Amino acid sequence: MLELRGVTKIFNKDSVNEKKALDDFDLTLQPGDFVTIIGSNGAGKSTILNAIAGAFPLEQGDILLGGENIAGLPGYRRAGFIGRVFQDPMVGTAGSMTIEENLSIAAKRGKGRGLKKAICKEQKARMQEELSYFGLDLENRLTTPVGLLSGGQRQALTLLMAIFNQPRLLLLDEHTAALDPKTGEKVLELTDRLVGSLGLTTLMVTHNISDSLKMGNRTIMMHEGEIVLDVKGEERSKMTVKDILRLFETNSGRSLNNDRMLLTKPAAANGLNGLA
Repeated sequence: MLELRGVTKIFNKDSVNEKKALDDFDLTLQPGDFVTIIGSNGAGKSTILNAIAGAFPLEQGDILLGGENIAGLPGYRRAGFIGRVFQDPMVGTAGSMTIEENLSIAAKRGKGRGLKKAICKEQKARMQEELSYFGLDLENRLTTPVGLLSGGQRQALTLLMAIFNQPRLLLLDEHTAALDPKTGEKVLELTDRLVGSLGLTTLMVTHNISDSLKMGNRTIMMHEGEIVLDVKGEERSKMTVKDILRLFETNSGRSLNNDRMLLTKPAAANGLNGLA
């Protein structure tokens, strides 16, 4: 479904601040893969997602999605078939617009525009059906401005907007990092259920090592623009946080320097009301 070949990205090229964020990077995902990405500070985790989404041009490399090379497509063209959720709950939604208005924008992503009513009865019915899956009573608040929602509710809505048209690829960039632990755990729970039920091919960046082993079917660890660890299957199911830290030191030749990763503990499980 997704193949990155020799992707290289250099920021501030030919200056004293030159930084090679990705170095001849290769990665392949099969349809339905749910891959979590962890790594040290400045490892290139978010740069990978930005490269796939078309946030900047590459120095070299190909990005193939379903066999089609999208490396030359602008970001707005890729948005039609790539869903994305950012770290900040405020980024993925328009706070001054209502829930139904935000969802109507998501429904039109990648499609042509015309002069017709933006929200019809059939669309409202679908919105209510999709929102009811979250168990947050948002299906009865379609005309509520999104700015009045809590951070967790807003991020749950952003997640729904990202998958509303069932994209070919879903990108999650530390999408629970700005939430409190209990709310973040619930958003992860929703993510797992939605990705699994739709069979979405997914890349999720996280700073939580425990979550990286719990979510999805494969975990990769990055360091200085390269993959230093790639685990899946039975090997991954038996791994602990200590195992990941040990392997990182062995494969990279240095200890992990990310305090957020070292200090974060798994959040306790709670009901979906933690999002309210």
